[in-house]
Amino acid sequence: MTVLVTGGAGYIGSHMVLELIRKDYDVVIIDSLEKGHEESIKKSKLYVGNLRDGKLLDKVFTENKIDGVIHFAAYSLVGESVKNPSIYYENNIESTRVLLDAMIRHDCFKIVFSSSAAVYGSPTTDLIGEDELTNPTNTYGETKLVMEKMMKRYEIAYGLKYVALRYFNAAGADLSGEIGEVHNPESHLIPLVLDVALGKREKINIFGGDYETKDGTCIRDYIHVTDLCSAHLLALQYLNNHRESNVFNLGNGVGYSVLEVVDMVERVTNIPIEREIVEKRDGDPPVLVASSQKAKEILGWCPKYNELEKIIETAWSFKKNYPNGYKEK
Repeated sequence: MTVLVTGGAGYIGSHMVLELIRKDYDVVIIDSLEKGHEESIKKSKLYVGNLRDGKLLDKVFTENKIDGVIHFAAYSLVGESVKNPSIYYENNIESTRVLLDAMIRHDCFKIVFSSSAAVYGSPTTDLIGEDELTNPTNTYGETKLVMEKMMKRYEIAYGLKYVALRYFNAAGADLSGEIGEVHNPESHLIPLVLDVALGKREKINIFGGDYETKDGTCIRDYIHVTDLCSAHLLALQYLNNHRESNVFNLGNGVGYSVLEVVDMVERVTNIPIEREIVEKRDGDPPVLVASSQKAKEILGWCPKYNELEKIIETAWSFKKNYPNGYKEK
């Protein structure tokens, strides 16, 4: 089976590619390399370009018999999406439309979509299920919700089948320590705190200390990137077997505050971490924790690396191997 992975040189995409290869899938990647890293790709065919390029997509689908698509490519910085919504509407939504049109033209009707817990906005419950009201508080989440709705419309019109995976905070790195999280600029909490441990940053800024949470800082559900990838594989198999569209949350069902994450980094690295409370960011809900019962029951998904300590240990292993990213060890 040949799988097209969009954004396959990015953080989650590169881990997905590695897992597909380990399971003997043939993998084709489209990535602009604007934010991805060619060095993270292992044994795959890479097409460099933007998903909004319909001619490139026709070339990819013509040269390869694509059986299914796993779609990661998107801008994903919450703060940036609030300050500059235009580029998020253009990049995330328009590129998805062009991709779906190409799939229909080339008789490819199965897609697993990397959605986000950001579609829920500020939930009304501490444990979020798939039936929770979707009301995004930022442009990034809104674009993800629009992309989901777009797929539903393409199902009605053309017979496209999709699985949207709404996941929470992806974290950690492959257990090999050879691929992991590299963003420029970096915006995710765990690698930022690890940069403090490495001496690359003086301190970690904590955005808001007066949320209505146990210690005043935001609470998030952290999920290991390899567990995310296993869910995408199961979703692809689900589409092959059942041919029914569906939506699933992915998380560990346990929330950790920002301060708890910082404290755990101190424990794992045995290095003191200086921290400072600064102003809140626009669009950040106080608590996001997933109920993944549906994914466990229907997909048979079972996370293996669901302890925060293990997640941070794998991220730390990668950071020590590649303190300056892929280009410089």
